[in-house]
Amino acid sequence: MKTRRIVFALLIIILSITIFSSCKEKTTEPTWNTVATPVFDPPGGTYLGSQTVTIACETLGVTIYYTLDGSNPNSASPVYSSPITISQNLTIKAKAFRDGWSDSPTASAVYTIQTPINFVYVPGGTFHNGTSNVTLSSFYMDKYELTQADYQAVMGTNPASGYGVGSNYPVYYVSWFNAIEYCNRRSLQEGLTPCYSYSTYGTNPDSWPSGWNTSSSNHSNVVCNWTANGYRLPTEMEWMFAAKGGNQSQGYTYSGSNTIGNVAWYNSNSGSTTHTVGSKAPNELGLYDLSGNVWEWTWDIYDSYPSGTQTNPTGANSGSARVKRGGGWYNVANGCTVSYRDINSATYSYSNIGFRCVRVSF
Repeated sequence: MKTRRIVFALLIIILSITIFSSCKEKTTEPTWNTVATPVFDPPGGTYLGSQTVTIACETLGVTIYYTLDGSNPNSASPVYSSPITISQNLTIKAKAFRDGWSDSPTASAVYTIQTPINFVYVPGGTFHNGTSNVTLSSFYMDKYELTQADYQAVMGTNPASGYGVGSNYPVYYVSWFNAIEYCNRRSLQEGLTPCYSYSTYGTNPDSWPSGWNTSSSNHSNVVCNWTANGYRLPTEMEWMFAAKGGNQSQGYTYSGSNTIGNVAWYNSNSGSTTHTVGSKAPNELGLYDLSGNVWEWTWDIYDSYPSGTQTNPTGANSGSARVKRGGGWYNVANGCTVSYRDINSATYSYSNIGFRCVRVSF
C-alpha cells in the first residue's frame, strides 16, 4: 500500500512538471505584432490656404509609404521623409511597414483647400528686387484689378468716368485712402477680420473721425495687422514678386511676356482709355493686367530699397507718399515693366490709378 502511494505521488509530480513546462513554453512563444496606424497632422479637413502635413507612427523603426492620388500605398510608393505641402484638393493615404511585424492599416485623409473667389494662390519664395534678396510668405492675390462693379457693391458708388465705364472695367479715380477703406468694408461685409485700423479708432471706417482721408499726412495714422484674414493692399514686394511670376518666373520684362502688347494696355494700344480686366494674356501665375491698364496702389511708403536680405518687408516707416506699380493705359512701355516704381500722395486719384487686393494664406 505504501509503495502504491509513493508511485501515485511520483506520477502527480511528473504530471505537474509536464503541465508547468507546457504552460511556460506557451507564455514564452513570441506574439505577432501589428504596426500602428499612421497619423496625419493637421488632420484631413477644409482649410483656407495650403497646409504642411506631417505623417507619424507610434511604432518605432517603421517605414511609411504614402500616395497623393487616392490609391493604396505599398512598398513601391514614395517613402515619407519630410512634411508634405498641400495647395490643392487631394487625398493622402499612408501605410507603415516593419520587418517581422504585420503591416499597419491604411490611413486616409481628405484635404479640401479653399481659395477665395477670383484669387490666385502665390506660394512664398525668394527673389531679387534689383538691390537685394527678398523672401516672402505665401499669399492670395486677386487675379484681376478691382472692377467698378466690385467697388460699387462695397462702397455704394462708382467713381470711374470718361475712360471706360462698365461693370468689368477696372475702377479708377480712387485714392490710396479709398483703397484702404474698401478693404476694411469688404472684410466686414464678409465676416473677416479687417487688416487696417486708423489711429485709436479701430477697424470700422464708420468709426473713423471726419476728415481722416482728406489730408495726405494722415496716411501715417493707418496701421496694418499683417495676420488678419481680411482684404488688404499688397506690399510692394508682394506685388513685384507676383508680377514677375513668383516661383514660376520666366524673367520677363513685363508681367507675363517680353512683348508688352500681349499682356498690357498702354499708350500705343489702349486708345487712351481703360479696358475690361483680363482681356490680355495672364502671367505665369494666372494673374492679369499687372502691367498696364491702370496703376495699382500698394501698401508701402516710398523709400529706396534697403540693402541686405529681407523677409516680408513692408516698406519704410515714414515718408510722404505711397508706392504704385504696373503702369497704366497712357504710359509708355518702360512705365509698365515689373521693376518700374512710381509714387503719389495718399489723397491723389486719377483716371489711370486703381488697385487689387490680397489676403494672407493660412
